[in-house]
Order: sequence, then C-alpha cells, then structure tokens
Amino acid sequence: MFKTKRRLCLFALNCSVCISFILLCVFFIPDISFLFSLICAGVMFIVLLGTGNGMYKSCYRQLEHKALYFHETELLTRFVEKLRSCYSLDDFFEIVGQILEIEGDCSVLYIDRAKKYVIYNSPDRLTCSAETMRLLDLNFSELKTDGVYFIDKDFGLTSEYRESRGFFLIKENIHLYVFCKYTHLFDMLIYQMLFEEFSRFRDRAKIISSLSEIAELSKEWSLLADIQKSFLPQEMPEIPHLDIAAYFRPLVNVSGDYYTVLPLDEHRTLLMLGDVSGKGLAAALVMGLVMNTVKIVENKDDLTGVVKAVDRAIKNMHLQDKYTVLFISIVDTQKMTIKYINASMSDPIIVTKAPDGYKIKPLTSNCSLIGIIDLDDIEPAEQKLFRGDLILMASDGVSEVMDKDGVELGNTDLYIDTIKNSAYKSSHHFINDIADLVLSYNGDKKLRDDVTMLVAKVEG
Repeated sequence: MFKTKRRLCLFALNCSVCISFILLCVFFIPDISFLFSLICAGVMFIVLLGTGNGMYKSCYRQLEHKALYFHETELLTRFVEKLRSCYSLDDFFEIVGQILEIEGDCSVLYIDRAKKYVIYNSPDRLTCSAETMRLLDLNFSELKTDGVYFIDKDFGLTSEYRESRGFFLIKENIHLYVFCKYTHLFDMLIYQMLFEEFSRFRDRAKIISSLSEIAELSKEWSLLADIQKSFLPQEMPEIPHLDIAAYFRPLVNVSGDYYTVLPLDEHRTLLMLGDVSGKGLAAALVMGLVMNTVKIVENKDDLTGVVKAVDRAIKNMHLQDKYTVLFISIVDTQKMTIKYINASMSDPIIVTKAPDGYKIKPLTSNCSLIGIIDLDDIEPAEQKLFRGDLILMASDGVSEVMDKDGVELGNTDLYIDTIKNSAYKSSHHFINDIADLVLSYNGDKKLRDDVTMLVAKVEG
C-alpha cells in the first residue's frame, strides 16, 4: 500500500544519506584541522540532506501516482475526478452508473437517513433486497459522525480492512453505500480523497438546489437576493497593510456581479471581482457557482487552476450563452506585488503616486471569457506595488453609465480626474466618491446595470 511504500522509501533515503555522509567523512575530508573538518562535514550533510529531500518528493509523487492510477484503485480515482464536475444528483447518478456499476460491478445505495428515504439504489438483487435494508437500518441508522466506514460480509462495521466487502460515506445524515467484493484491493489513500470530493459535491448541489427551488417554486425573489448576498463578504476582513472597501448596488433583486476577499496568510490576500452575462435566475446561479468554486479550490495560489475550475463548473451547468468575466489576483504586501489574471474585465487599474501627481496603470486582460469558449494557455501577470497604491476593480456598470447625451462615464476626463483626486483618501471614502459620481452622472434616470466595486489600498 501507499503508506507502507512511502515509509520504506523514506527509510531507504535516510539510510542512503547517512551512509553517504559517513563515507564522505572517512575518505574525503582532509585531516587539516578539527574546525575545517567540522565545516566540511556540515556543508556536505546539508547538501546530502537537500538532495535526499528532493529525491523523496520525486519518489512520493511517483508512488502516489502509481497508487491512484494503477490496478483496482484507478476505478475510484476516475470516479473522484468525475465527481469534481458534478453539480446535481442527475450528474452524480450518471457517473455512479457508468463507473461504479458498469465498469466496477459495484452495487450502490444512496440514503437520506434524516428523512428515512432511499434516494437511489442500483437495479440489482443486493440493493433492492428488504433484508439488506433491514440490516443497514439496524446497524447504521443511528450512526451520524461524518467520515468513511468499512462493511464486512454480514453488513456490520469492520476495522479489518482485508475482510471488508464494501464501504460507505456519511455526510450530514446522507449515507452513500458502495458494495464491492474487492474493496480491500483499493489503496487506502483514495478514501479520504473520495470523502472530501463527495462533501464538496453535496455542498455544491445544495447551493444550486436551494437557489432553483426558491426561484421556481416560491418566486420569492427578495429571498433569493438575500441568499445571493450571503455569498458576498458581509464585512471586510482586517488585513495588515491593506485597506479594503466594497460597493454593491444590484439593478434588480438578483445580480450577476460578485466579489470576494480571501486572506491566504498574513501577507497574501486573494481579491476577485466578476460579472456574469445577463440577468435574473441564470446569472444568479452562475454567480453562486463561481463563488463556491473559488471557495472550495484547495490551491488558491494557482490562479490558472482556479480560473480553469470556474470555467469547467460553468460549462458543466449547460446553461446556454452563460459566461463570466472576472479579475482575480493575489496581493502580497511582503513582496509588494500583485499577481493577477484578468479575464476580459475592462476596468481594473492601479492608481500610484508619482512626482507630478497620481498616475493610472491598467491591469490589462490576459485571458478570454470564462465558461463559454475553449481557453488558451493562461499565464498570470505580475505588477510591482508601492506604499499608497490603490487597486480599483469595477464592473462595467461603473464605466458604462451614461449621461443625458449618451456619453459613457469611462470615456470622460471627469472619471479619470475623480479617481486621481480621491486616490489619497481611504478605500471607504474613495469608493464613496466614485459611487456618488456614478449616480450623479446618471442623473435621474434608472441605472441600466449592476454597480459593483472592490478597492484595496496598500498601507505603510
């Protein structure tokens, strides 16, 4: 198994490092002085340790890949990979049928223990049997702790993995049973990955289901708007050396605009603002999906991976003509940089102080629309930051607001001058100045689009 092989690999590498160190000390350290010998020994030990660590990481990756993608475990690995693209029960049951039932010859039961309701069962004798259901109810109906459990041939819990004939997952009173005669041949590494991905699937499906039910069954748009707003930060987090403010004014109850602020560590913060095409329920669904996808992505340092995950999520919803533009970045106040991907957002800028006044540096687009066309290779860009710099992200509802003559605000000197004249202020006061400008420039007409802004100012 993977864990045993990993330990053997680590043991072998440690032994190799120690033996190499001893041989070098015996044969190659000149006997000039004790101090010089000690320095040489220390340098060689560090070099050997670094080499051994690199070899271990390489060996670890190879062992992990072999454990997940070879032999019987490859079946569950493919199921986990497909599960990442599931956003509804229909999607889930499709991959259960294709991979677990047809390819893996497994039987599956999916039960809501709280409602005492069988959501899905494989069309075979085992899962359709009243005796099977009776034993599962008797043994597991009161088991509520989330996790992975193993089943023996008598449908009881077992800690003897070699005797297991199936396993089941529990997530918030939802039980997923998989009966498989060769369960003991799956590498143990896969089960935690499966549980984590199943948990994420449940969260995604719950969000989309709640939004759809509210809109389709009750038509309570104001409640839908409240749920949608709950995806947005309720208040800005306290982040050292960053002063952050946001403005959100939807055109109707629900909006396709979104933003988030996610501290990654004490120096790095993820900032994102985006806009979904269109209005209404479909835009709100995509907005919620994007926010949830970014939230659950494990490696948020990989901006390319985050954007591709959002792209896959939208495409898998199969909503016609739905896409998003977005700006996603990581601000590092230690390195004083902003690394970003601009997926066709027109307005993100840095306002920086120069000897002759404030200057505007655009954060230009380096990625196409997300969720509707094939993405080319995405390479994040990076800009240097300075103390006092102000980063402005805004939806097109800001720059495209029109006066009575049909002139867009973003094409005027008034917009640029207001940005420069307010750049010395705090983020909160700056964003209020821009919001006031948008409303006054629009006059007494009804706004034509959502107005959303996110501002971050680098403090000393």
